[in-house]
Amino acid sequence: MVELNFYDHQDEVRLEVGRIEAVVRAALPLVLAMEGGGEPVLGGLGEVEINFVDDATIARVHGEFLNDATPTDVITFEHGEILVGAETGARVAAEMGHEVSRECALYAIHGLLHLQGYDDRAPEDFAEMKRVQEGILESVWPGGGGA
Repeated sequence: MVELNFYDHQDEVRLEVGRIEAVVRAALPLVLAMEGGGEPVLGGLGEVEINFVDDATIARVHGEFLNDATPTDVITFEHGEILVGAETGARVAAEMGHEVSRECALYAIHGLLHLQGYDDRAPEDFAEMKRVQEGILESVWPGGGGA
């Protein structure tokens, strides 16, 4: 089984990292059972590192690797590193009316799905990935999918 390690490298948003960790750990077997259209690498990784970062950090990495120096929700590297934009998560959670920890757990699941071969660049692929990640989160979030 893949070892998941969680690190909170930001001070801007109060996250319930333990709660996110429990949810993402529960989601891992569900993600591993999914088949994305691309080459899955998740099952072959010994470790996946999930890092919660601030806007400045994720914008810098976004610019360096994807030529877009703006904050984003999640960036996934095939070697098993997932960066989760905690401040983006806080903004989206406020707009959607749910907890920031739920939004950040969704981003971590999204990153795991990328490692499982999912791609979200084409609109139809984005819609499928969104459906899958939300279904997984709904099934593992304590008390269901609400706030």
